[in-house]
Amino acid sequence: MPRWLGRLGVMPVVLAGGCINVTAPDKPIVINLNISITQEVVYRLDNKAKALIQENPGIF
Repeated sequence: MPRWLGRLGVMPVVLAGGCINVTAPDKPIVINLNISITQEVVYRLDNKAKALIQENPGIF
């Protein structure tokens, strides 16, 4: 393919180009974050540890 033929394909794109305007919005951007964090802790004690805590309640 000759070079001039390839350039003809680019010419309409160059001629159709225009300006791009970027403007800031008039109102501030508001982002609402409604987040609920729930944590559940499950623990189990074996019988010896449970008895030890009950015998010495001031240990903790």
